[in-house]
Amino acid sequence: MSKNDKDNKPGRDTHYANLRRAVRDAKRERGEIPTPDPRKNRRKDAGWTPPKLESDQVFLYGLHTVRAALANPQRKLIRLSVTQNALARLEAGDVDALPCPVELVQPQDLDKALGPDAIHQGVMLETRPLPVRRLEALKDSPLLLVLDQVTDPHNVGAIMRSAVAFGAGALVTTQRHSPVESGVLAKSASGALELIPHIQVTNLADALNELHALGFQTVGLDSEGPQPLEETLSGDRIALVLGSEGKGLRQKTRETVTALARLDMPGEIKSLNVSNAAAVALYATRIHLARAGS
Repeated sequence: MSKNDKDNKPGRDTHYANLRRAVRDAKRERGEIPTPDPRKNRRKDAGWTPPKLESDQVFLYGLHTVRAALANPQRKLIRLSVTQNALARLEAGDVDALPCPVELVQPQDLDKALGPDAIHQGVMLETRPLPVRRLEALKDSPLLLVLDQVTDPHNVGAIMRSAVAFGAGALVTTQRHSPVESGVLAKSASGALELIPHIQVTNLADALNELHALGFQTVGLDSEGPQPLEETLSGDRIALVLGSEGKGLRQKTRETVTALARLDMPGEIKSLNVSNAAAVALYATRIHLARAGS
């Protein structure tokens, strides 16, 4: 090896490391490989205290999440904090043309702002929450997803991603006992938070009755449902209703939905994580709607 080759080796190593990181991040964004569980590798600064945020302040992080927020005209942007490497991978175009100030930072600066559990990929976007939406803002869609007090932001984010993938017109949640808009929710949704109306209601039973008046069949998923979901679906407008893990649907919700249905599972395990159940139910409902429209 020549002296010049030795001198250039660190630069080449950095270049290839960046390429490997970019490929890995792209696969994570597409869901091809899992995002590491930060709880398995807690850093020594586990005593980190999160900064106190104002009610109208949201920190979004992660390449795909921030890229989607930057492209959303309804998102009010405050400040983009990004490392030099992440800025290149963000593909945000002309930095001077962005509608908010851009601050170049070091990874440790983002660690201090977001904490040891946040896989920020070198980018953080300070924003305002998306505008509050009500049932009147429903898109003209034959498929909706309704959550009855599902509290885990990771689950709700994953459900949002599935809802967008299967073309649901909106995600309806309760104002209480549901996660607020946050970096964790947005990161789990992998950009879907910007792509689907998130409608919050004060009284879920009243909202379900309003959906009935709009022509929706509301189907509550229950492991003890009298019929499989495929045999329960009818009509050309469906709202799937899912409850929290453990408690399931509340009694009032069970009494209000048009029908209760189960996901038939022939294997030894008879229940799914709520986000997985949502994806399976959305797929089955899309098949029904395709047949109903043919």
